[in-house]
Parts: sequence; C-alpha cells; structure tokens
Amino acid sequence: MERVDQQNEGTVFTRAGEFADRDAFTAAGWCAMERSLEVVGTRSAMMLVREAFYGGRRFDDLVRRTGLAETVASKRLRQLVADGLMERSPYREPGARTRYEYVLTERGRALFPLLVALMRWGRTIQGDAHGGVELAHADCGALLVPAVRCEAGHDVPIEETEARLASC
Repeated sequence: MERVDQQNEGTVFTRAGEFADRDAFTAAGWCAMERSLEVVGTRSAMMLVREAFYGGRRFDDLVRRTGLAETVASKRLRQLVADGLMERSPYREPGARTRYEYVLTERGRALFPLLVALMRWGRTIQGDAHGGVELAHADCGALLVPAVRCEAGHDVPIEETEARLASC
C-alpha cells in the first residue's frame, strides 16, 4: 500500500493507498464528516441535542432552554426526527390535548462522545473560570475526556493516524 508520510508543518494525518494522491479524487458527496454535518451541522440542531441529553423533552422547554425561535426549533426537531436522532412520543396532561415530546433514539445517544468532545473543547475557548456544565464519571467523580481509540482498543494520537479511502 502506497503511503505518503506527512511530516510537513500543518499536515496532520499520514495518507495511504488511493488517498495518498489527493488530487486523484474528491470527497464531495461521500465524505462521512460531510454526511454527519448534514444531520447535526447547525448550531440549532446541536443545541436541541444538548438539551435532550440534559433531559429536555417537551417542545416548550426545548425552545425556552435553547433560546431558539419556535419556527426554527420546530423545523430542526422535524429534521432530527426524520434523520432518526430523536423520536416523537405522545403525552397528555389531564384536561389537555395530546402533545408530543422528543426523546433521543439510540442513534441520537450515539452522539454522546461528540458531545463530550465539544464540551471539553468549548471549555478551552471560554476558559474554566466561566463555569458551565461539566461531565464526570458517576463512580469516581473524574471529569470525562474525549479519546480516540482503534477498534482493537489502543489509544491513537493524531501523529499515529493513517487516513485512507474506505473499501466498499
């Protein structure tokens, strides 16, 4: 397999195989990151997902907690449901009409590592002095940290990462 070891300043991954010649292809339309951003790549989508992780379920609460306009929240929630990250679940208060709350699906819950990473990274932007929510391990109290591991369980630093085209 052809490899292009990238030790130049500013280059992050080692490119391998067909990916070594970046000019031989384009990632537009099939890149996994691009597909992910089509689903959760807006501020409003991530704010609604965040609130769902924090326990928000009902539309009025989600709107209030995010500060989004009702029209924006409604549109984004419909999209999150259509993309399988949330599902609508009916509820009914005594004497009121049936309404719906929004619950994370397994696909939505799979965003948890991303949430952890974004929260940790966000703390570096604002600095720890501003408070906010932190996520900790319930058993020992230590803060959660994002980690990159291979499927074999090894921690993988960025300089040991190889980028290659996935086989179909």
